[in-house]
Amino acid sequence: MNLPKFLSTLSILGIFIFQTKAQYQENTFEKAPTNWFNLDFTESGIRGVSTERAYRDILAKKVSKTIIVAIIDSGVDVEHEDLKGKIWVNPKEYPNNGIDDDHNGFIDDINGWDFLGAKDGTDIARETMEVTREYSKLKNTYQYVNEVQNLSPKMKYEYDLYHKYKAKYEAKVKELQEQGPFVIKLYEKYLDAKQLVATHLKIKSDNLTDDDWNKITTRDSEELKKAKRIFDLLNQIGQDESKLKEAYEYYDAQFKFGVNLAYNPRTIIGDDVENVNDHDYGNNEVKGPDARHGTHVAGIIAANRDNTIGVSGICGNVKLMILRTIPEGDERDKDVANAIRYAADNGAMVVNMSFGKSVSPQKLAVDAAVKYAQSKGVLFVHAAGNENENIDVNDNFPTKKYADGKVAENWIEVGATSWMSPPNTVAEFSNYGRIVDVFAPGVDLKSTVVGSKYEDLSGTSMSAPVVTGIAALLMSYFPDLDARQIKKIILDSSTKLPTLKVTQPGSGELVDFAKLSYTGGIANAYEAVRMAEEMSKTISRK
Repeated sequence: MNLPKFLSTLSILGIFIFQTKAQYQENTFEKAPTNWFNLDFTESGIRGVSTERAYRDILAKKVSKTIIVAIIDSGVDVEHEDLKGKIWVNPKEYPNNGIDDDHNGFIDDINGWDFLGAKDGTDIARETMEVTREYSKLKNTYQYVNEVQNLSPKMKYEYDLYHKYKAKYEAKVKELQEQGPFVIKLYEKYLDAKQLVATHLKIKSDNLTDDDWNKITTRDSEELKKAKRIFDLLNQIGQDESKLKEAYEYYDAQFKFGVNLAYNPRTIIGDDVENVNDHDYGNNEVKGPDARHGTHVAGIIAANRDNTIGVSGICGNVKLMILRTIPEGDERDKDVANAIRYAADNGAMVVNMSFGKSVSPQKLAVDAAVKYAQSKGVLFVHAAGNENENIDVNDNFPTKKYADGKVAENWIEVGATSWMSPPNTVAEFSNYGRIVDVFAPGVDLKSTVVGSKYEDLSGTSMSAPVVTGIAALLMSYFPDLDARQIKKIILDSSTKLPTLKVTQPGSGELVDFAKLSYTGGIANAYEAVRMAEEMSKTISRK
């Protein structure tokens, strides 16, 4: 799954620890305006995608059609207050009768399917990295092999893969060892400091406020002053407890699960993980143990636009099909392929994929599923990733590039922009390259999270559903347009900023925005709707 913005590299550490608030205040806004991703630049000075303008000026009196959007993600809280009425319900399935009523191979699949769940209801929450799994699988066979010339062609291929994965795995472990202990220790020291100050002030640590911290003065004990210095450090670097906790949880999970060669949770599922044709596994509980990420994605696409609570999603007339496939850690290609096929077979017109990894051992299965879905007119929207890398040269899966060199036509790859003015327009974490089709808002987007709550999150994981929402919006109001035409409209109508000087993610160099993607543009719902309206009129006249 894509990482949060401050974990894009370390460089992650550089971003997390050393980037100050001053670097985020190039314009008059000190923080992201509410609902900024839906705003119009000409009206607000914020480079949102002009959703509200599209509804107000063009769509207000038009009739829409309900569009099914599949979310392949970590799960979704289908009971969220702002997603009521927005969750797909399988019309051919009777709930909880233990029968596959529609004969699609999935029993009681009311809102979608959980490919990470066992039939007894147990769920996988944590997984290893894909490179960990592949390295572990090959290590026992090839770690002591020296006589390569005696190997069969197949074994030579696997031997080369072993060394490739070994290098990737060891590089990741080295990165974690260089960065993780510092973050883990800092968080642990912060918790100790927090408890010390709370005890001194005779209040609960969870109730500690900034004002309480500031009650510690130079007259207090050296121990209390040291505790206060940790709090001051976080303020000075523009961070807070929640971000530090998220960084801690990332590194802690990576050490315990991500690079742990001995960890294998898949046994609870009971499937043959190597058999990509096996789909007789999983369960119908689509929320899972950690639906924060998927619920946030869902809200960006479809949070209710007709109520007065929470946030407004981009597409008003949409039903979300939930396909829980993405754990904390790397997803399995088999699960992704099966989720894509489920979406295509059950009426989804757009598939949002806010996840990615650097190794894809069953890529052919994913390619075949994408081709199958494309034959049914499905459009894919995929997050470009948060490693601040050029993905023209660095692997990022799944990808629209097939193994045979051809390219999926119904696929939009999305990078992330921020609400800040140049040169900080491009998100510091975003991947880029000509393979990226378009950019969209992805920094500090407020959306739905578990428990009818709301939260600001960042990542290309947030940019992809912005574009998914636009695609669903166009399909909803202009149902005569197909997926290929919708993609063309979104790319052609994007706001082109060819000479805008922006900071290139990773390098920190100032470059033309046009160099970071195929279109050199930011998605724009208003312009897309205008273009779709004209294209639709042309079609109707023929």
